[in-house]
Amino acid sequence: MRIIAGEARGRVLEAPKGQGTRPTSDRVRESIFNILGQYFDGGRVLDLYAGSGAMGLETISRGAAQAVLVEEDRTAAALCAKNAAALGWGERVEVIRGDVLQTLRGLAARQERFDLIFADPPYQTGPGRALELLGTLEILAPGGRVVAEHHFRSPPDESYPGLLRTDLRKFGEPAVSFYEHRTSEPS
Repeated sequence: MRIIAGEARGRVLEAPKGQGTRPTSDRVRESIFNILGQYFDGGRVLDLYAGSGAMGLETISRGAAQAVLVEEDRTAAALCAKNAAALGWGERVEVIRGDVLQTLRGLAARQERFDLIFADPPYQTGPGRALELLGTLEILAPGGRVVAEHHFRSPPDESYPGLLRTDLRKFGEPAVSFYEHRTSEPS
């Protein structure tokens, strides 16, 4: 696994060993950034179910100012921190080890706001609960976007309070839903 573009292009990331995580392939990551835009002018990123931290670290490489990586697994969380340090971004990346839903509530209590949020939970969990919570906590900045990876047979809902799906792409077994922040319910 490697950083695809930007400041750290080509740098290799360590991936968690075993079956506990399912890293997003380079091909899917590249497609996601083709849809989002190749580069960022600052902004804050939240990477939920971070695994190796590849999605959050890729956005830092492409110009995001800061990233928060959330991972419940102790070994994977330590690997996120190791990957960030190896890239020299220890001060730009915060790694939080803990349950994603509880961490989201804690970030909301701290009045944290993010411009881009990635959610890539295990397929059996799916992103639905995280998306529902994201839409109600006001953690997504106005105009912000959420990218949720899921199994193509189990897509999340088209909308959640505060979120509206704008695109759905399939890449074989993995699929990705793109959501935008919305301020009111559609008519």
